[in-house]
Parts: sequence; structure tokens; C-alpha cells
Amino acid sequence: MGRLAGKVAIVTGGASGFGAGIVAKFVAEGAQVMIADLNIDAAKDMGGLAVQCDVSEDADVAAMVAATQKALGRVDILVNNAGTTHLPAPMEDVTEADFDKVFMVNCKSVYLTAKHVVPLMKGQGAGAILNVASTAGVSPRPRLNWYNASKGWMNNATKGMAVELAPAGVRVNAINPVAGETPLLKSFMGEDTPEMRATFLATIPMGRFSTPEDMGNAACYLCSDEASMVTGVCMEVDGGRCI
Repeated sequence: MGRLAGKVAIVTGGASGFGAGIVAKFVAEGAQVMIADLNIDAAKDMGGLAVQCDVSEDADVAAMVAATQKALGRVDILVNNAGTTHLPAPMEDVTEADFDKVFMVNCKSVYLTAKHVVPLMKGQGAGAILNVASTAGVSPRPRLNWYNASKGWMNNATKGMAVELAPAGVRVNAINPVAGETPLLKSFMGEDTPEMRATFLATIPMGRFSTPEDMGNAACYLCSDEASMVTGVCMEVDGGRCI
């Protein structure tokens, strides 16, 4: 049996990038997965069910959770992976619209999923929540200030959630990926050139970008019963970037 056999998981932003790596690992380890994404077509044939969802909208999140309950009966694991960024720029030049989008998708979504999923997990007396943050929330990069701040918020929220929910049997952890081969990579760099890639790679001691598989492996451990005594951890999956 797989390490997640019998578990029902929701993965937001699960149709691409790190989310797709997490979905693939969860499915391989026996979980039933609901993939929540704006791009529902990309979620087809990934081995799970799919629902279209804007994680910054309360009605969408409520419908996503209801669809999961109807189809799969419960929610054991929630992965808050959906995220966005603004383009690199001096902090004062980032538009208000871009600022709002970053905090709606990266932060408000965590509040909304908690609003709808935590009561279910409390009722079950068990559950695992994983927030996909970033090394940018631990060791900020210049010109990505508001993105950095949103991921720092996510790390702090993880610890606060973990302390509050531990007595209810619900564990909450985070992973902090370094830049990886995902659709957001070009946005982080501003332009995808060999020179810019070399600049980013020079900050990673292991000398490579992270992969969706790296995140899937870390997520699987933190959401599995193997990590039953682990909560409030913000794990750096970063090739040494934050050392």
C-alpha cells in the first residue's frame, strides 16, 4: 500500500508546476486527489478529479470543498499550492492591482481554505495542511518585495495555524521551495535568458533549480502519517539557498 493510501487530498494550483508534482506523487502513493485550478483542462488525465476554482473567491473555495466531499466523502489533506507573483520591480513601482492580486492569491486563499476545510478536519479529529511558501519568505530577493512579504506571511500563518489546531489533531506545515522549472520562473527572473538563469543558479549551492518532483517528495512526507509528530515546520527545499 502507498504512503497516502486511503487519504483524500485537495491540491490547489495542482494542474501545473509544483502542484502537478505534488499531485503526481500523491496519486502514486495511493491518495484520491481533487485538483483545484483555474485551468481545468490542464488537470485532465492527471489521475485525480478536477474542479475549476479561483482560490481568492469564497464562493469558489466553498464549491471546491463541497465537490470534494460529494465525490470523495472527506478531506484528509489540504495543500495550499496556488500562488502568483508580480514582476521584478522597485517596491514603489509595483501597481496596486498587482499587490492586491499577490495577497489575494497567496494569502487570502489560505484563510478561505481554512474557513471551509478546518471545520471538517476538526470534526474528523485529524488532518494535514501544507502551505507552499517560498525561500523568498525566508531570505528575500530584491525587487520582489511584496511577493517576498506574502510568502513570509504564509510561513508565519503556518506556525500560528499549527499551534491553534494541534489540540484538534490537525497538523500544519509548509515547504519553502527555491526557484524551479515552473510557469512562474520567468516572472521571478523578469526575463528567461541564460545570463539571468546563471545569476539565479549562483545563489543555490547545489547548483540546480528545484523540480516538481522535489516538492512532491517533501509534500508526501509532511502530509503522511510518517510525520505524525511534525507540525509548524517550514521546510526549506532549496538546495542550500537559505543557509
